[in-house]
Amino acid sequence: MAISLSVVVLLAIVLVVMVRSGSIKAGPAIVAALFGFFLASTGMAPVIQNFMDSLARTISDISF
Repeated sequence: MAISLSVVVLLAIVLVVMVRSGSIKAGPAIVAALFGFFLASTGMAPVIQNFMDSLARTISDISF
């Protein structure tokens, strides 16, 4: 849960920066946000969540 909340916050920040910098307009940003919202209620949501969890675990296992 904590990982998905951090990803949501990070993606929201990226989206706001892109809108403010002009690299994406407000209309496509709203469409992207709605796409994510509706995608979360489909059967793909668990697959995406498992992928993000695996990616987070892989990144956390990297040691320098």
